[in-house]
Amino acid sequence: MCVNAHTRSADCRRLGQFSFSGLRSMTVGPLAESPNEAGRSKSLYRVLGQTAHLKDLVEECAEDLSSVNADIKDQLENLESASAMESVLEKNEEVENKVKDASVKLTVVNSGLAGQVRDRNLLDHQFAAAVEQGAAARHAALHDALTDLPNRALFDDRLQHGLANAERHGWAMAVMFLDLDDFKKINDSFGHDAGDSVLRTMARRLKENTRSEDTVSRYGGDEFLFLLTEIQDKADVALIAEKIVDAVRTPCEFTANETTVAVSVRASLGIALFPKNGNSPETLMKKADAAMYRAKQNQSGYAFAL
Repeated sequence: MCVNAHTRSADCRRLGQFSFSGLRSMTVGPLAESPNEAGRSKSLYRVLGQTAHLKDLVEECAEDLSSVNADIKDQLENLESASAMESVLEKNEEVENKVKDASVKLTVVNSGLAGQVRDRNLLDHQFAAAVEQGAAARHAALHDALTDLPNRALFDDRLQHGLANAERHGWAMAVMFLDLDDFKKINDSFGHDAGDSVLRTMARRLKENTRSEDTVSRYGGDEFLFLLTEIQDKADVALIAEKIVDAVRTPCEFTANETTVAVSVRASLGIALFPKNGNSPETLMKKADAAMYRAKQNQSGYAFAL
């Protein structure tokens, strides 16, 4: 019995040492380092689970030591000379007290870790919400509220960037200016809600009939801007312009006064080419606008700048 008691005391002593050293490595390591935000909460949960498991082991060891000490005390009462047993008992009681102290400290650490996990989750949620709000605010600042197309500010930025790349690499590009003919009649006849519905439909069609790398922007009212990058020749631009004019002309349906109405809208499109028609945003925009008015007067659908 004495040998077994001594062996179990040593095991528990080692467990107590393992618990404290393990606790230091688990609490200091993960909390002091800064992994990416997505993994922090998982790391804290993992540490919390490990310390909770250690606490259970410590409590089990304390119960075992307490039982062993009780058995030793019973045996001491029946022995005339028990100095060796008394020494073992003293050591066991010392270990038992340390284990109980470790259990209390682990309880405190677990409570603190649980609080940190809650705080971390709250901070993660707040950070994610702030990122989402920031992204939404940036999108709203650079896109048209009605059609969700890039607005004039974003178009200007892409035009500047596109010109810089075109000059550097020797590419051709085109700026196109589109106006919906007699669009005001829709607002006057059916109301602004109907006009907004038509504009959203037109915006979708314009995007569908341009390349993904090109930019379609709402300039304002019923006017739209296009930036076509890395074009091969004038014929390619003419083909895109024809597709856009045909798409706009397709009847557009909307509801007005609980009645479904279908209207056909015509478009006039002016095209300015870089570098043929200019090498600055202002010149290309001005010449595309002039070509658009010429297309409107001729009812030709589209026209290239002279």
